[in-house]
Amino acid sequence: MGIPALKRAGWFQKAVQRGKDMRAVKGAASMLLAKKWTILLVAIGFLLGRAVILESLMPFAVAYFAVLYFMRRDIYGWVAISLVAGSWFAVDPAPLWIAMEIAVLFLLMKGLEAYEKAELSTAPILVFTATLLVQLFNIFIGDTLSWYSFMLVVVEAALAFVLTLVFIHAIPVLTMTKKSAALKHEEIICVMILLASVMTGAVGWMMYGMSAEHVMSRYLILLFAMAGGAPLGASVGVIGGLILSLADFSALVQMSMLAFAGLLAGLLRDGGKMAAAFGLLLGTSILSIYIGTGPDVMSSTWESVAAATLLLLTPRGVIRTIARYVPGTNEHVKSQHEYAKRVREVTAERVSQFSDVFRQLSRSFGQLNQNVAEVKREEEIGHFMNAVAERSCASCHRQKACWEDKFFHTYKMMTDMMTTVEENQVPATKDQPRTWGSHCVKSSQVLTVMKHQYEMHQNNKHWKKQILDSRQLVADQLLGVSQVMEDLSKEIKREGQTLHLQEEQIREAVEGLGLSIQGVDIVNLEEGNVEIEVYHSFERGFDECRKIIAPLLSDILGEHIAVKTEVPPAKHGEPTMVTFGSAKQYEIETGVAGAAKGGDLLSGDSFSLVELGNGKFAVAISDGMGNGERARQESSAALSILQQLLQSGMDEKLAVKSVNSVLLLRSSEEMYATVDLAIVDLYTAHTTFMKIGSTPSFIKRGKEVIPVTANNLPIGIIQDIDVDFVSMQLLPGDTLVMMSDGIYDAPGHAVNKEMWMKRIISEMQTDDPQEIADTLLETVVRYHEGEIVDDMTVLVARVDKHLPEWASFRWPGVTRMERPRTVS
Repeated sequence: MGIPALKRAGWFQKAVQRGKDMRAVKGAASMLLAKKWTILLVAIGFLLGRAVILESLMPFAVAYFAVLYFMRRDIYGWVAISLVAGSWFAVDPAPLWIAMEIAVLFLLMKGLEAYEKAELSTAPILVFTATLLVQLFNIFIGDTLSWYSFMLVVVEAALAFVLTLVFIHAIPVLTMTKKSAALKHEEIICVMILLASVMTGAVGWMMYGMSAEHVMSRYLILLFAMAGGAPLGASVGVIGGLILSLADFSALVQMSMLAFAGLLAGLLRDGGKMAAAFGLLLGTSILSIYIGTGPDVMSSTWESVAAATLLLLTPRGVIRTIARYVPGTNEHVKSQHEYAKRVREVTAERVSQFSDVFRQLSRSFGQLNQNVAEVKREEEIGHFMNAVAERSCASCHRQKACWEDKFFHTYKMMTDMMTTVEENQVPATKDQPRTWGSHCVKSSQVLTVMKHQYEMHQNNKHWKKQILDSRQLVADQLLGVSQVMEDLSKEIKREGQTLHLQEEQIREAVEGLGLSIQGVDIVNLEEGNVEIEVYHSFERGFDECRKIIAPLLSDILGEHIAVKTEVPPAKHGEPTMVTFGSAKQYEIETGVAGAAKGGDLLSGDSFSLVELGNGKFAVAISDGMGNGERARQESSAALSILQQLLQSGMDEKLAVKSVNSVLLLRSSEEMYATVDLAIVDLYTAHTTFMKIGSTPSFIKRGKEVIPVTANNLPIGIIQDIDVDFVSMQLLPGDTLVMMSDGIYDAPGHAVNKEMWMKRIISEMQTDDPQEIADTLLETVVRYHEGEIVDDMTVLVARVDKHLPEWASFRWPGVTRMERPRTVS
């Protein structure tokens, strides 16, 4: 082995060692974390084993053991020992009965495991059964057999059943092993019951005249009040006071005292830890003064001070961690937004990767076509010559003389003959040049073979071109899909921007006007493409959104905002969702009139009026070949596919080519359709006309009529179509008139159709689009004396300047909103 190989081997060994070290570090960290939770769970087991309620009931131990048996099989033995040890140090020790309950429960679970029926969902029933059996045995062998003692046994078993359900939900949250970051209110209540049960195990412990359970309960109230506010603080106070009063009847007053203290602490939490501690001290002191004696007041005060001291020593990170799990808190909302942002980023990245894949596929198809196109004409001529020589000269006795001795002369003669065949000017035998006959004894046979080979060559060339065109179309379509996906990725990233400040600014501005709204969601703040969703419960009839909120948003954003949609609530009591968006600078008013050939119900013409969703409005007419249902299918298919592609964001030219390829593949018969498309930018009134085999369109500007024409074939005839784009700047008041050939060809061949149509349109006195469409159709029908000779469709669109319904207003104290930077 050489030195480089040794170096590589040494590097590989070091890399392997580093990998082992990293795995060892991770393993040590996970073991340390597991040990931490093990110690905590064992300590909780000790306190729950010591806990007693209603003077003699101990339902906590067996319920806790059952849950830990299913969730942490590795430590259930230590938990059982800690529970029995805790019951040994209880006020009324009962380690024997606790051990018997755990043993009976263990045997029941092992029995179910033998039949593969042991599941966590069966734990409450098993706990109830084990507690009931052991306690019934206790009263039967004792001297306390009575209906009262029997009722206490049933109550203890029922409490153990309920506590098992509580611990099932609470322990995963307490050990932070719950998968979801959002907690339900029931889960929060279960955690509070578990913590209050643990505090019950500390009943009777005194330190410097202070009760340990009182200090712990008030500390938990402060902790949850700081994390979740007044509602959570009061809830913790009620639950903690209730369970402590069950453990000690003299502490019954603790429930109201702790609830009131938790409420005050939560209300003052915005002032920080000191303010929350002051609220707790105030709440406990007020009730202690009225209820307790002097020593009780001082003891309660010092317990509150101790709890406040523990709160001051608690890191803020712990409070923020608890707040993230409490629905409704700012931390929880922020964590949800962060999660949604990560999901958006991952989704955008995946979409971007797919976009790169499609772009690479498009590039590979394009390179393949380029390589094929680079084949030289000389090579094609060489292949052609070889094929002709093999068929006509291989059996000739003069082959050697022609292709070896006189190669250049033979090649020139064959080239001249091939040129003659290409120009389709093959002479008769007697008219052939003398040089051909003197050089080649089979000139007529060579010409026949050459003509046949040339036809085969042209046929192959045609199909190769078809394949190349198909490949190029696939490459263009893949590139178009890649561009659409790239735009989608940018849109996802832009929607993932943090807009909490802007949403809060809108909320404060609206509520400053005296309107109460339930929510604000900003979808997009890009100039000209604003989208804001507001949830409200206003009464109908006043239209606050259009008259107040939209003008206010117009002033805040510096552009005119209008109500786009208003979705009523699906159920009574739910809010109404209103979508506000950028108002366009121009608006389109349309009119349509049409008639089928011979007065039939079904016309072969189709039309479409659709807003593309990106500030553009599309107006289109398609005329299928012929009349009736088949023509209707072709025209409607062309327009529906084109509409879907344009709404997806695909380039207009590529969309038309895609529609053309679809129509070619739909049928082997010769079916085609014309497409007359106009796309109007509602911000600038700049209009792009795209005409494929369609009749001219006309723009009526006052008394002036401007024709818009283009020359190309309809789609669905040939593979490679030419798409002509005509761009024009429309002005407010301009009227666009589009028509099918049934209208345009009405005057016949003897009349200048364009001049005739311009005269009719210019003489119209109305500006209403529907009246123009009806009048033009009626004029053509009257021209033919009431006969409808072809399918006729007229589509009219007038461009007007958008006039806001309500002007924006300036409200004192409302500042202009700062928009986030656009994601590139």
